[in-house]
Amino acid sequence: MVDEDFEAVKLRVFDMLDGRLSNVHEPKDIYTIVERVVKTVKADTTKEQLKEILTDIRMFPPIDKYLHDEQVEDIMINNTTNTFIYHSQSGNIKVDERINSIEDLNNFVRKLRVYATTATANKHIYDVHLPNGSRANIVQSPLGPDITIRNFKQRAYSMIDLVNLGELSWEMAGRFWLYAEGLEVRPANLLIGGMPGSGKTTLLNAMFSFFRPEARVVVLEETYELNTETQENCVRLETTTDITLEDLLKNTLRMRPDLILIGEVRGAEAKVMMEAMNVGKIVMSTIHANTSRDIVTRLEHDPMNIDKELIPLVDAFILSSQINQGGQYFRRITQVSETSGIETNVLLSDLYAYDYKTHKGSQILPSVTYRDVLAKLTGYAPSQVMEEERRRARILERLNKLGKKDLRSINEFCRDYYDNPMKALTKIDLQGLGSLY
Repeated sequence: MVDEDFEAVKLRVFDMLDGRLSNVHEPKDIYTIVERVVKTVKADTTKEQLKEILTDIRMFPPIDKYLHDEQVEDIMINNTTNTFIYHSQSGNIKVDERINSIEDLNNFVRKLRVYATTATANKHIYDVHLPNGSRANIVQSPLGPDITIRNFKQRAYSMIDLVNLGELSWEMAGRFWLYAEGLEVRPANLLIGGMPGSGKTTLLNAMFSFFRPEARVVVLEETYELNTETQENCVRLETTTDITLEDLLKNTLRMRPDLILIGEVRGAEAKVMMEAMNVGKIVMSTIHANTSRDIVTRLEHDPMNIDKELIPLVDAFILSSQINQGGQYFRRITQVSETSGIETNVLLSDLYAYDYKTHKGSQILPSVTYRDVLAKLTGYAPSQVMEEERRRARILERLNKLGKKDLRSINEFCRDYYDNPMKALTKIDLQGLGSLY
């Protein structure tokens, strides 16, 4: 039997906790905050009731099972009308679970708002970080709140995972490793393009395992999505209703970054991004676009308005797309291009392209512009840089066979490789590959 008085207490507790548990992760800290609020609402609350509130505050029926399903990318609660999920292979699916009444829906939102990070001034839109890392957006409509939850993968995909999923080849993975690390002297400025749900952020996140351990990385996001656990000297910043991405990016230039990662560039912050590249900072970001030329067009026009002469500061454009093949959805790298100067327009060298008719990609062509940048800065011959790229592709293949395929395992090998290449190669029985260093 439901204790209506206690249910009212819980709802009052949720209201008083509005936003209080955002980014609070330690159980003891959560307990302290919740206990203090509970005692304020009802001083004689028992330990059993406090425990029930602590349990309830981390559970979200009727969608709990979807929050813990790695194949569910998004959960969409369309007020009391219906609920859809976006399945990584099957796309949008209507599910049976739904919230049937406005009262229940409002109570569900009250619980979500305990973890709210931002809200508009009129409290009609909320962004929320759930305890499992997922992020929710809540917006009020005439029919009741509409809720969209981007599900958080408990284990972020690595570059090896993406190869195994068919998104890219080992040769391409070797090149992306080179882009991310730059032979210690100069990682590449990268823009990863694609439409929503195409895997842009996943690919950017996979780059983390390749970053050098001594690099200071500053990550800027509107909502935390990137998994930064492999990088010790890492600062994570998030926009608010008062602090824009442009504000954060300007401040980042005072933080001595070696690498700046931007969750997504879409507006005035693009000018600051290009200024950062122009003074020698390395920047990697995602951007909405379908092709490399689309990225250039977006950069040149409103609201970014980048001078054409600055665009070649971006070394490479990588395009990730979601492909519908036989009724199933797959993510594929569909284009890789490097900038190669300016004539009438920004010149692009297309190094790889995906054929949507045959569902096959052209063989990856050698890097030219970025390869020559590394050759000039290191003193190595261009052929040696290309050989190192192939070597890294072979290394990733071997790590895959050895079962060392998660972000942290790859990162641990990379650290060993940067410190003592031959010793690291010997550990995985690839000493015959030789070493560039």
